[in-house]
Amino acid sequence: MSQQQPSPRFPQSPLTLAFPMSLGVYKKYADAQRAVDHLSDHEFPVQNCLIVGTDLRQVERVTGRLTWGKVLLGGAASGLWLGVFVGLVVSLFGTGSAVPVVLSTMLFGALFGVAWAAAGYAATRGRRDFTSVSQVVATRYELLVEHKHAEQGRALLTGQDDAQQPHQPAP
Repeated sequence: MSQQQPSPRFPQSPLTLAFPMSLGVYKKYADAQRAVDHLSDHEFPVQNCLIVGTDLRQVERVTGRLTWGKVLLGGAASGLWLGVFVGLVVSLFGTGSAVPVVLSTMLFGALFGVAWAAAGYAATRGRRDFTSVSQVVATRYELLVEHKHAEQGRALLTGQDDAQQPHQPAP
């Protein structure tokens, strides 16, 4: 019977530190970047730094009202573009003129897009009559550094502008 060998150790991810320590917490990402830039300007080994966004929240910005007209127009437009793509691909392998092929696939694509968009909008039954964009954002940014460089990093950041001073992390 053979004995199983231990698996080879995988290299550490570039997004982790072996023994991280906090140098501070910033309200804005730009402030955390400036802190790292300050460290870099003073010959600090910044490859041992990590900026971590914490306290995540989702922000959704409502951009407008959704109506049947907008839904059908959007469906027609996206279907039209799909038809152009399919028509061009089909015309590459066809022997006849490309114009009728592209025009017919554009028409069918637009009709398909309208039908698909209408079905999707009807399925919501008015539960979401608006358009929006959303983004996940961090509310705090913590600057972490490898433990063996923490004391040097804190000393360098102490001499930084008061406006850019980090807030101490919560216990």
